[in-house]
Amino acid sequence: MPITDHQGHAVSGANPESLEHFEQASHELRCFIGDPVAAVDRALAERPEMTMAHVLKAWLHLLGTEPDGLPVARDCAAKASKLPASERESRHIEAIRLLADGRWHAASRVMEDLSVGWPRDPLALQAGHQIDYFTGNSRMLRDRIARALPEWSPSMPGYHAVLGMHAFGLEETADYDQAERQGRSCVELEPRDGWGWHAVAHVIEMRNRPRDGIAWLAPSSATWSDESLLAVHNWWHLALYHLELGDIDEVLHLLDGPILGAPSSAVLDMIDASAMLWRLQMRGVDVGERWNAVADNWAPIASAGNYAFNDLHAMMAFVGSGRVVAQQRVLDAQQAAMAGDADNAAFVREVGQPAALAVRAFGRGDYAEAIRLLRPIRSIAHRLGGSHAQRDVLDLTLIEAALRSGDRPLSMALANERLANRPESPLSRLFAARAGQHR
Repeated sequence: MPITDHQGHAVSGANPESLEHFEQASHELRCFIGDPVAAVDRALAERPEMTMAHVLKAWLHLLGTEPDGLPVARDCAAKASKLPASERESRHIEAIRLLADGRWHAASRVMEDLSVGWPRDPLALQAGHQIDYFTGNSRMLRDRIARALPEWSPSMPGYHAVLGMHAFGLEETADYDQAERQGRSCVELEPRDGWGWHAVAHVIEMRNRPRDGIAWLAPSSATWSDESLLAVHNWWHLALYHLELGDIDEVLHLLDGPILGAPSSAVLDMIDASAMLWRLQMRGVDVGERWNAVADNWAPIASAGNYAFNDLHAMMAFVGSGRVVAQQRVLDAQQAAMAGDADNAAFVREVGQPAALAVRAFGRGDYAEAIRLLRPIRSIAHRLGGSHAQRDVLDLTLIEAALRSGDRPLSMALANERLANRPESPLSRLFAARAGQHR
């Protein structure tokens, strides 16, 4: 009898021991906890011919947008392609090859079709969901999961993760009530599911309920942060709530503690550090030497040019730390990316390079140039990837540039816009007051 995984799919080349390690790695990935790479390596040590173990290892090295992960993923796909594989497993391999070659949209479509055919494959759902996040495809963040959800039930391993992914997709498409319900249900089923905590944190951010956000994350931090691969990001969300309330001391405390306190060269952690420091600096906060540690971490991959969203945050760090040569390295890498034919060429051309140049112009005090570059990309900023909450930094930079440029009509218009969208926001009221409106 063929060996099957927890969802009933045949797993080529597995034995019971390798399957146990594979399922452990899969659980850790779904929750964003522990060391899933180590777990899948144990599966491969037990059974090098286990096709899905190579597949899972490849996804683990692709879904962090780490430049060094690309050759590992390609090697895993090459090894898997030489092994027996079911149609489901073969589609995973095809998508991995495409994504490793920068074909984000083609990989997304392969994973979409895979989940249509095998809706109870949690790795396919999660890998596809992450691609949707990295490409800013809000609708597919929701609908990829919504299509599969009726095929799942609470008794199935991994059901919590499907709820958490659905919650995030609902939030990114502004269905906040249902998103919050699904996210809370996710963490009730599995309190270690970092993506579920994160989805609710996004709902609360978009609804501008910072005190509720603090109440959501702070009391349970020991649960969601323990050995979590999303710990820094969820600490970032907590800091974002405090920043909205103007509690700068607490933001700095979180920044110096869990966000920056344990230096991380993980790209996703570096993005959060850059994004928070940039927001603080725009608020007029002296962040001291903190930029240098973040810029040091970005420096080895300044020329990677593999993902425009990363370039933007590297540029923030290099502008904040005054590293002119490193800034140019990012721009040169973007030029090289635009000369290629991978999907990132469009990401960079349409949004990534204007955004990076705007950050550089802002850092130079050329606020008019920052405004000129940012205004055309606001309506297409989702093409950069990331979430609404993350991309808000572009709007914040535009507002601050308008205020500092002395363009009172534009700054008033932008402040009015933000106040209409976030009427209870202390930051919105601050922008309005600075723009000359007194409410």
